[in-house]
Amino acid sequence: MPEITLTTLVLLCLAALVAGWIDAVVGGGGLLLIPALLLGLPNVPAAHVLGTNKAVAIVGTTGAAVTYVRKAPVQVWTALRIGLAALSGSMAGAFFAAGISSEVLRPVIMVVLLAVAAFVMLRPSFGAKAEGEERAPLTRARIVTAIVVVGGGLGLYDGLFGPGTGTFLVLALTAVLHLDLVTASANAKIVNVCTNAGALAMFAYQGSVYWQLAVVMAVFNLTGGMVGARMALSKGAEFVRGVLLFVVLSLVAKLAFDQWA
Repeated sequence: MPEITLTTLVLLCLAALVAGWIDAVVGGGGLLLIPALLLGLPNVPAAHVLGTNKAVAIVGTTGAAVTYVRKAPVQVWTALRIGLAALSGSMAGAFFAAGISSEVLRPVIMVVLLAVAAFVMLRPSFGAKAEGEERAPLTRARIVTAIVVVGGGLGLYDGLFGPGTGTFLVLALTAVLHLDLVTASANAKIVNVCTNAGALAMFAYQGSVYWQLAVVMAVFNLTGGMVGARMALSKGAEFVRGVLLFVVLSLVAKLAFDQWA
């Protein structure tokens, strides 16, 4: 592992803390953590940045998932099945990734994200749960759709391209399973743990993880993840909706910068 100054280490730990919070609330913590690692480790291979990011993120995501499972109506078995489908999809996506140009994908994803932002702003009831409202029962058809479309489809996207997968998961689970945004975020964390575990295993096998740095940053990421999950549970769907819009618009800005800057 390259030498890292104390200032750089402190900044990376702060980035891990905030990224864990963002990931726990609505996904998208990699928007902050990966650029921070790229800046803090400017002369290392990109694979080591991605591998270290996964080693950090899986700890915070797991902590957030445990917090949600304890306090929210999480369908653990359903989320695990979606997660296994996402894991398979991401492996397939990674296999085909070499033949896909990110320059072609970025404008498409930007348009989709802008459409999502417009939809969420124009439909304030999306993902909201009225006082005393009971959650609709999960039908077999909706569960199968979630496994195939949400798990397999977004897993494939994660392997091909990746940015914003956690945020897309929250939106897709809200739409397909008719969940409120808080419950969707809770279920998405379990799916995220599955996909992160698969990716981390591959990076670890390739020797592309700086474990000493990851362990230190993971403590802060775990703290951010648990705090974020508790805030989402206590503040409700409207709070999650606000964070969601911020993350979606931030992702659009980042993709635009990568495409044209």
